[in-house]
Amino acid sequence: MFLSRWPAWLLPALVVIASAGLAVLIQYRLRQIKPGLRGEPAALSPRRAWGVWAVQSALVALLLLLLWQPAMIVAELSSKQNIIAVVVDDSKSMATRDVGGKSREEAALTALQSGVLDGLNQRFRTRLYRIDRSLTKVDALNGVTPAAAATHLGDGLQQLATETSDLPVGAVVLLTDGGENAAGMGGSGIGLEAMQALRNRRLPVHTVAFGSAELKHDVDVEDVSVSPTVVANARIAATITFTQHGYLNGHATVTVRDGDKTLAAHEVTLGANGAIQSEPLYFYAGAAGAKTLRFSVEPVAGEENTRNNALTRPVLVSAAKRRILYIEGEPRWQFRFLRRAEEDDPTVQIVSMLRTSENKIYRQGISGPEELADGFPSKAEELFQYSGIIIGSVDADYFTPTQQQLIREYVDRRGGGVLFLGGRSSLSDGGWTASSLNDLLPTFLPGGRNNFHRNAALVNLTEAGVQSPITRLLEDPLKNEARWRKLTYLADYEDPGTPKPGATVLAEMSSGGRRKMPMLITQSYGNGRTAIVATGGTWRWQMSEALGDPSHNLFWQQLLRWLVADTPGAVSASSSAHTLSDQGHLQITAQVRSKDFQPARNAHVSAHVSGPEGANAVLDMTPSQDTPGLYTADYTAEKAGPYLTEVTADSTDAKVGELGREVLTFQREDGIAENFHTAANPKLLEQLAKETGGRAWSSNDLKDLPRDISYSEAGISVRSTKELWNMPIVFFLLLGLPVAEWLLRRKWGVV
Repeated sequence: MFLSRWPAWLLPALVVIASAGLAVLIQYRLRQIKPGLRGEPAALSPRRAWGVWAVQSALVALLLLLLWQPAMIVAELSSKQNIIAVVVDDSKSMATRDVGGKSREEAALTALQSGVLDGLNQRFRTRLYRIDRSLTKVDALNGVTPAAAATHLGDGLQQLATETSDLPVGAVVLLTDGGENAAGMGGSGIGLEAMQALRNRRLPVHTVAFGSAELKHDVDVEDVSVSPTVVANARIAATITFTQHGYLNGHATVTVRDGDKTLAAHEVTLGANGAIQSEPLYFYAGAAGAKTLRFSVEPVAGEENTRNNALTRPVLVSAAKRRILYIEGEPRWQFRFLRRAEEDDPTVQIVSMLRTSENKIYRQGISGPEELADGFPSKAEELFQYSGIIIGSVDADYFTPTQQQLIREYVDRRGGGVLFLGGRSSLSDGGWTASSLNDLLPTFLPGGRNNFHRNAALVNLTEAGVQSPITRLLEDPLKNEARWRKLTYLADYEDPGTPKPGATVLAEMSSGGRRKMPMLITQSYGNGRTAIVATGGTWRWQMSEALGDPSHNLFWQQLLRWLVADTPGAVSASSSAHTLSDQGHLQITAQVRSKDFQPARNAHVSAHVSGPEGANAVLDMTPSQDTPGLYTADYTAEKAGPYLTEVTADSTDAKVGELGREVLTFQREDGIAENFHTAANPKLLEQLAKETGGRAWSSNDLKDLPRDISYSEAGISVRSTKELWNMPIVFFLLLGLPVAEWLLRRKWGVV
């Protein structure tokens, strides 16, 4: 503001007029200056003259500004009437020693005791708090020790804003390393509710960061991605994600263990410092049951923190038998050897229809004489009971339009898997190019009907196939790739065409020097998946390899488990988190469908939760108002340990009875969050200070904090007018501008 009563608009007008007058005067004088002797330029060239004009105009503008008496109105906290909340983080990460040999906690307490706390006490009343899982008031700094297992900065600050709503708190001073576990390990922000509570109180948070933002030697596991529910004895693909500092191009071993049993382990080369690195792990699920698997990067020599090298994940291994409907159009070796490959697999049962003549079907694996008695199913409730479908050497015209539509809905809506095999009456040779189911296929089929050949073909894995659990015959990727090259040639092959966008080619084949063709292609379609094995001759792998060689059976078992593993049942249950770190709340959801897999709108759905130390609860799940067939329930796991939940859905129609059930697992882990992301997080603290109107301080500038913290509108504050026109900087400018002009004139010889 201006203290002068003169109108504010007059100031810029006079500045413009004065500057223009000086410009006219200088321009007039330049015209009168004659060039120097012998043609030298005048001492005061036009460019130098305008430099003088700029200095003179600045001096005039400053003098005019002072005549208007500029001032500033500021809000200041009233002395001794306001409380300053001093909050010190006492979580385990504050015990890290990376600040000149001191722990972060020692550095924070030393900073407070070096005049900062005394300075605050002279001006205000202070309250001391420690913050970890929650906020706790303490009487003295000796009540702060770095031992808590988690840090919830957002929750603690929100608690402070709520509990002191009737107190004149003028500001908050937060001393921490920036660790935040409220969102689980790796939590990266303060919650919106906490920020809103601070803004409503106009509480500025002044943050002081302690600790190094980067550990010099450390491997930190960020996450593990693995399916929470798998089929017994199936090969699982998991991904462990981690970062490292100080070990560029070094080597480490990633492992997965079930208790003391190592399921998989392999060596990896460590990437760039701070870069997120993901490594796959392939292993067998083993027998049925609820398991807690431990994924880790084995400690590397010299690591500063080895407690962040491992994460656990709950995995439910299901023994439920998945039934696959296999329809084959002709007796052939492929049919016999494929069924034999699954005889030793307790998790998959093949129900087969073999057309032995025009109107004759031979059924195997059926549950009763009524199953498939009328041939391929024509009703959704009959077809949708299967977890997968295999279509062998069968013409597309064999299926009626109704059956073709059912197959489409089976994949798209039901979420099932369909596998197409090569043969003399399959794919393009079976008229599938013109079929309404053509878009289900993962390739664009070639034209014509002469694409099936009874010639030998050799198989090689693609780059995607080397990494796929479907084609993993040996654990080592290089040895696995070499094993596929040595497999006996196929008895026949069929050109499947070119892969569609989004499809993945896992294996290729070639015959007699001809171009390579896809042999095994997969793709996702709607809620399900489809695949092509473009041959009917893999049986030669079983006939021609050494006695006891598992390659043929292992390949088909892994392919068929992939086909059915993600096929949902009538009840598909899930939880909002599979691992809860230092907090127990989660939401359980269930998608419930009828026998024909339409959303069940009026079912009675319940979740039976059992956990450690006798924890037991039965929850009635509530139907969603927005999504038909979706039911939800909230649950809080009070104790650490594994939890098992069985979700059951019953129809309101007594004749229908139970619709289905599914089991899921999750676990709560306490006391480990502070082991991860132990590097300081100054960016979080800078953002917190900026959004609340505070300031992010360095430990070297804290001597000014007791004075500067006064400028706040929180608590009991008064507005005062600070005159700006008599500041020392103004005096120096009034002297400096004329002196600068004189020095320039002297330099140019025109004084």
